Amino acid sequence: MADWLAALDRRAELRARAGLTRTLRPRAADDAVVDLAGNDYLGLATHPEVTAAAAEALSAYGLGATGSRLVRGSTDAHHALEDDLADWLGVDRALVFSSGYLANLAAVRGLTQPRTLLVSDAHNHASLIDGCRISGAETLVTPHTDVAAVAAALAAAPGRPAVVVTESVFSVDGDLAPLAELHEVARRHGALLLVDDAHALGVTGPAGAGGVAAAGLAGAPDVVVTATLSKALGGAGGVVAGPA
Repeated sequence: MADWLAALDRRAELRARAGLTRTLRPRAADDAVVDLAGNDYLGLATHPEVTAAAAEALSAYGLGATGSRLVRGSTDAHHALEDDLADWLGVDRALVFSSGYLANLAAVRGLTQPRTLLVSDAHNHASLIDGCRISGAETLVTPHTDVAAVAAALAAAPGRPAVVVTESVFSVDGDLAPLAELHEVARRHGALLLVDDAHALGVTGPAGAGGVAAAGLAGAPDVVVTATLSKALGGAGGVVAGPA
C-alpha cells in the first residue's frame, strides 16, 4: 500500500511543480460576482420558470432515478424531453443521458465497428477523445479544422466504415468547424459525421437549434449530434440525436 500511495504523492508533487495543480473553490448560493467563466450562456439556470419547473418535477417524481432507464428510471418526462429535443433539432429521435460527457462516450462507442476508422479533430473535447479511446477503433487525429486532411484520411481507407468526429463551436478557442465542408467530404466517402454541438446549442442556428442546424444539416441521415443540457439550457444532462 505504501508504494502506490507514495507514487500518488509523487505525481501530485510533479503536477504542483509544473503549475498544473487545480483547486476546487466552492460557490455560495448568494454569490454576487459577475460570472464570466461559466457556461450558463442564456442565464436560464436561475430563471424563475426553470427553477419552478424543477421544483414541480421534484415534487412529482422525487429525487433520484430509482434505477437504470431500462429497469425503472425512464419516466414520461424523459420521453417528453426527448421528443421536444428531436423536434427542436430537426431529427428523427433523441436520447438523453445524465451528462454530455456520457453522451459523447456512448455516441462514439455506439457508432464504431471493429474496422471503423475514427477521424478526430485535434482540438476535440476530452469526452470525444475518451470516446475514441474506449471504442477500441483506430483513431486518426487530423489538424484543427483541416478539411483537406480529413479528406485525405478517408481517401486512404477506401471501403472502411468511418466516422468524422468534430465539435461545432470548439470549447477552448470558440472557433467554428466547417461543418458543411466536412459533411460533403464525409458523404463523398460514405462516412458518418458526428458533431458535438454542446457550445452551439441554444445560441446559434435557427431558433437556437445549434451549429448543425446553422449549417443546414439538421435531419441529414448521415449526421449524429450530441450536446449537453447544462450550458445554454441551464439544466443537467446530455443528448444524442439523429436518425431513428
